[in-house]
Amino acid sequence: MRQLSEIDNMKEERTVSKWNVEYHNSVALVTYRNPPDNLLEITSLLELGGIFDRLADEPDRAKVVVISGGRDGYFIDHLDISGRPDWFKVGRRGEWRSPEFESLLDVFHQLEEIPQPTIAAIDGLAAGGGSEIALACTLRVGSPRARLQQSEILAGVIPGGGGTVRLPRLVGPGIAAEVILSGRVFQAEEALRVGWLNAILPAEGFIDNSLRWAEQIAQNSGPALIAAKKSINDSLRLPFREAIAREREISLRNMATTSLVAGAAQR
Repeated sequence: MRQLSEIDNMKEERTVSKWNVEYHNSVALVTYRNPPDNLLEITSLLELGGIFDRLADEPDRAKVVVISGGRDGYFIDHLDISGRPDWFKVGRRGEWRSPEFESLLDVFHQLEEIPQPTIAAIDGLAAGGGSEIALACTLRVGSPRARLQQSEILAGVIPGGGGTVRLPRLVGPGIAAEVILSGRVFQAEEALRVGWLNAILPAEGFIDNSLRWAEQIAQNSGPALIAAKKSINDSLRLPFREAIAREREISLRNMATTSLVAGAAQR
């Protein structure tokens, strides 16, 4: 887990955590609460990286991870980097660099790479960095009042946490371009239609409904879930033939490991 002291020019002190982690059967529920509008804070994003580190070491206790918002009407809003103009500097070759900002954005990659499948449970607004957290998850479910938005263009910037990369791979380049270039809000039904959401669950008892949805996945073999997620992720980054070979490698390793475990249990 990164410490704040490792990031130059970051002066905030740690406060009471805005993240809460609970375990429901084999599902870990990670909830973010930051009144009034669940704005994503710098220190909270860094802390989330530490939570992922711990969960990655608990594959038996947490076979699936669900991320939710703890404020009514919000999943997670955009990342607040106001007051940080000193973060962005021109390098020796004329390129723009920001080690501090890049360290924050590593957390999105960390979420994508955590071994267990992850599910964003969206009951309200997921905008900017909050939407990018959802995009880095393996799956996304929403209530009928879910609203998804890449709002950066409205502030004169573009997504920096993977939005311009992960969203086109999820919904296609045309829809992604509309989302990113317009900054408009996609309501739940439209988000489901274009593939931004996997399912819309009843609003009443939404978190319980999301946990039940996750538990259906968690009933499956933990090692198989981890292997399947890795194969899917790798397939998005490799040419077709290499992806097929990679799937074969992961599949054979998983089957061999499962067979060895089963054989040991029978002796």
